[in-house]
Amino acid sequence: MEQLRNAFESISNWWFDLHYTHNQKRSLLIIGLVLLLLSIFIVARGNTQISAPIEIAPITIAEPEIFVDVTGAVNKPGVYTLTGKSRVIDAIKAAGDSAPGADLSTINLARVLTDGEQIYVDSTVVTSSGVRVSKPTRTGPININRATAKQLDALDGIGPVIAQRIVDYRKINGSFLAIDDLQKVSGIGAAKFAQIKAKIRI
Repeated sequence: MEQLRNAFESISNWWFDLHYTHNQKRSLLIIGLVLLLLSIFIVARGNTQISAPIEIAPITIAEPEIFVDVTGAVNKPGVYTLTGKSRVIDAIKAAGDSAPGADLSTINLARVLTDGEQIYVDSTVVTSSGVRVSKPTRTGPININRATAKQLDALDGIGPVIAQRIVDYRKINGSFLAIDDLQKVSGIGAAKFAQIKAKIRI
C-alpha cells in the first residue's frame, strides 16, 4: 500500500507541475483515457477471436490411361481407353460385353490389364446334339494367344502338360506380345522353341 501511495503522490505532483492550462490538462487526460480504453479493447478482442481453420486442398493424382484392343466374341470390338488399374472384365464391358456364344472360360477376367495388349474372346458353337465345341480356326500357324490347350498339344514336342501351362500363362500374364515370349513358359527351352517356331504366330 505504501508503494501505491508513493506512486500516486508522484503522479499527482507531476500532473500539477505540468506547465499546461486547465483545458490542456483535461484534453490530455481524455486522450490518455481513450488510448487506454482502446488498447484494452484491442487486447481483449485479440484474445477472444477464434482463428479460422486453414483449408487444405486435396491433391488428386490422375490414374494413367492404357489402350486395349478387344476383339473376338464381343458386341463392339475395337481399341478402348481404360484406367491403369482396369481388369479384363472392364475391357470386355467397354466393348459392349460378350456376344452370344462367347466362351469366357479361357480368360482370367480378374487379371489387371497392361497397355497395348489384346483381349480375344473365344466363341463356341453348339452341335445338333447340344454339345458346345470350340469354333474352328483357319489352317496355318497356330495363334498362341487364341489356341486352346488341345490345339497347342498338336504342336511337336509340346504335349498336354506344357499346352496347359501355356493357357495358364495367358490367363495370369495376358497375351504374348511376341512369339519369343513363349519361352517364358516353363518347359519350353530354346531347342523346343526352334522346333515349333515356324508353326506358331500371334
